[in-house]
Amino acid sequence: MTDSDAGRRHDRLDRTPTAGPHNSLWRWTDAKGPLRVVVNYLAVWLIRVAPSLRLKNWVLRRLGATVDSGVAVGLEATPDVFWPELITLRADAIVGYDATLLCHEFLQDEYRTGEVVIGERALIGAGAVILPGVEVGADAKVAANSLVTEDVPPGTTVAGVPATPVEGGVGD
Repeated sequence: MTDSDAGRRHDRLDRTPTAGPHNSLWRWTDAKGPLRVVVNYLAVWLIRVAPSLRLKNWVLRRLGATVDSGVAVGLEATPDVFWPELITLRADAIVGYDATLLCHEFLQDEYRTGEVVIGERALIGAGAVILPGVEVGADAKVAANSLVTEDVPPGTTVAGVPATPVEGGVGD
């Protein structure tokens, strides 16, 4: 990422101010209906524990996510519970064990939402966290336990907190 890339993710986020004496998480029921969140939570629980890749992809599609063919979501991986419909997983992408795809951020005076796009044949390593508004390009790799705060260009490998480009590749 270069300095000129800074803020690109933030430019793609929708911001919703929240009123009241507490932080925005106290207003979560204004953001999404409680029944929808319960249904999403149960579906995400199933996605996390089910060994079947076909079942995971089917459930994700029912939640509104775009899931192309050949996508593999590892055990304990967590798609966004509030806005799973903002997730796009392109063909043959891999989301590793215990990775998290977040499409929302609850802050003090607002909450933000944004799409997460994982490109064709991209790899999200175990325990990685992808923040809302981030696009991981085709054939990109995100190392295990990385925090992705900005877009990852196609074919790039990133690692760390926050994730930055590295020489060589994860899994090469």
